[in-house]
Amino acid sequence: MEAKQVLEAIAAEVRVCEQCKLFSSRKHSVPGEGPANAEIMFIGEGPGFYENEQGRPFVGAAGKFLSELLAGIHLKREEVFIANVVKCRPPGNRDPEPDELEACDKYLERQIATINPHLIVTLGRISMGKFFPDARISSIHGQARWVKDRLVVAMYHPAAALHQPALRPTLENDFKKLPGYVEESKKKHSPAAARPEEKKPADDQEPTQLSLF
Repeated sequence: MEAKQVLEAIAAEVRVCEQCKLFSSRKHSVPGEGPANAEIMFIGEGPGFYENEQGRPFVGAAGKFLSELLAGIHLKREEVFIANVVKCRPPGNRDPEPDELEACDKYLERQIATINPHLIVTLGRISMGKFFPDARISSIHGQARWVKDRLVVAMYHPAAALHQPALRPTLENDFKKLPGYVEESKKKHSPAAARPEEKKPADDQEPTQLSLF
């Protein structure tokens, strides 16, 4: 089955999912959208009012700002994959609860595996917690780190910058780093990088792991 078909199958499962209590109050679930070969995957926190109405991610004010941020690095939202850690709107836009995150995680993990993006960008502290559970977003935003052989960078949620305009330049500057991170990931996963080195490190030399913190 092609990657596009796999993503469509996951979306079909999400639309009828009843694995947690969020299904009982949703109007539409929000599986996520974007090309199966997207180089960048954005992961937000959860659908809001407009997302629940339309069944699409980031379609409100935060979505408009996200499109502006992407345009700033010469990308369109149609070129990236956008998802959330939970696929249904938590009532009153509250934070997702642990059992809700767990119920949706299997869908998100399958999407990540299918798309196999060069870069994952988390938007907001809830999605950051999936990859960096003990971190503070104020300390690590805009920085990237290898997590299970995937390059992940945590960022403030666009909605946060709308509520706190002082964060806007920070988010814009963090976005400017994304093309470089994509190239770094491509370099690591290129066929040339996968070939074994002719010269092996000395027995007492520790191999180094790239960290962009």
